[in-house]
Parts: sequence; structure tokens; C-alpha cells
Amino acid sequence: MPDYHDDLRLAHVLADTADATTMERFKALDLKVETKPDMTPVSEADKAAEELIRTSLQRARPRDAVLGEEFGSEGRGPRRWVIDPIDGTKNYVRGVPVWATLIALMERGEEGDRPVVGVVSAPALNRRWWAALGAGAYTGRSLTSANRLSVSRVARVQDASFAFSSLGGWEERGKLGGFLDLTRDCWRTRGYGDFWPYMMVAEGSVDMCAEPELSLWDMAANAVIVREAGGAFTGLDGREGPHSGNAAASNGLLHEDLLAYLGD
Repeated sequence: MPDYHDDLRLAHVLADTADATTMERFKALDLKVETKPDMTPVSEADKAAEELIRTSLQRARPRDAVLGEEFGSEGRGPRRWVIDPIDGTKNYVRGVPVWATLIALMERGEEGDRPVVGVVSAPALNRRWWAALGAGAYTGRSLTSANRLSVSRVARVQDASFAFSSLGGWEERGKLGGFLDLTRDCWRTRGYGDFWPYMMVAEGSVDMCAEPELSLWDMAANAVIVREAGGAFTGLDGREGPHSGNAAASNGLLHEDLLAYLGD
């Protein structure tokens, strides 16, 4: 098993840099916000954070490729850093503290690209989560002050907590019926949204979550953290990893049930 410790340390340094930038502009009265062609917002903090991460990667990992939400793809090779500078921009621009910087390293293997390092940093919540392939998943203030993550052992939908982002996407996908059936059959539902439900699946405080439409930068870091915590992360088609344009995550015990309600 390759050792990704140095890459994980670098990802933490990148997250520290992003946190300083995003927190400086969080709730700023003069924050500049634009609307992208897909009608989603982007703030000056999104762009600044991604630029800083890219600049640091150019110095520290010049041979690695980079994919970011705001500035696209550059470079080639078997290793690629995948960045979402602010996951939850709509929350960020409204002053809601549920947003995070997502940083992942993906590496090409026999079965295609897979995330091998992931860091999710939510500075307004004073929380950070991370994982490296084969090394487990953790949360805490630093690499040396952390608690290991482990998914729940809930095995029945009737006892499970299910988290989601919104209703609209499921209706557009033609899955609203299955979605509503799941919300009726499970023990508890909450609409946390964005990165947070995946981290709670990894922590064991939520048992399953799903989203109908996502990009790679929304999922790569989350995927390795959930997997290293002992859970399952697939597309709605059941394909392993963050490659399906949507996501289903669970403690593993409930994954077949989750896909039975929402899967393709």
C-alpha cells in the first residue's frame, strides 16, 4: 500500500491557506458575488482560495494535474488534485456557516482514477475531517490531535437517519417517489446539505445520504473519507467512487436498501 502521509500533510497546509482566505471574507459587507453560466453563485473568496491552492500545488507538486471548480483542469499525469474552494457557496454568501473547502488527491490505478487523500475543512464550524487510503479517517484540530472516524452499525432503514440536500433534484430525476418513500420509512430525516451529511455518515451520526446531481469536486474528498471510515460511497447506479455525477453514501449495511429506493 503506498504511503500518502506527505500528500495528506500537504493537503492540510492547503486547507489552512484556504481557511484563512475564506474566513477573512466571510460575512464581509463588500463581498463580491457573481452568477456563473449555470446560474450558481461564485464569490471572490471562491476564486481567491482556489488560486492560492493552485499556486501552492505548482510549487509543491509541479508534476501533478489540478482540477478545480472555478478554473478548470490543467496538467496531465497519473495524479490529480481535485479542489472545491467553497462547497456551499450559497450558504457562504448568506452568512450560513455550513460550507467547506474540499481537497482531494486522485491517483490512476488499474480500475481508473480513485481518491486516495481527502481533506474537508469547515472553518466557520471549527471542524475538519480527513483520510488517506489505507490509513483510516479522522477528525480534529490537526494531524496530531485527532479522533478516528467510524460509521454507524444501524442495519435497518426503520432505525436509520437519512440526510439530503433538496427535493427539486429528485423530482427532476424522476426519483421523487422513491425519495419520499424512503423519508417515510426511515426513522429520521434532515436536510443538512453539501459536504456535511457525508461527514456525519463517516462520524456515525447519520446513517445514509444521497444527492441526485454533483460534480467530481463535490465528491472526491467525501468519498475517500466515507470509505476509510468503513462506509460505502457510490453513484446512484451503484458504481464505486465519485464518478457517476451523483452520490449515495451509507454505513455500508444500509447501502443496498438506499439504492433500492433511489438507485438507477
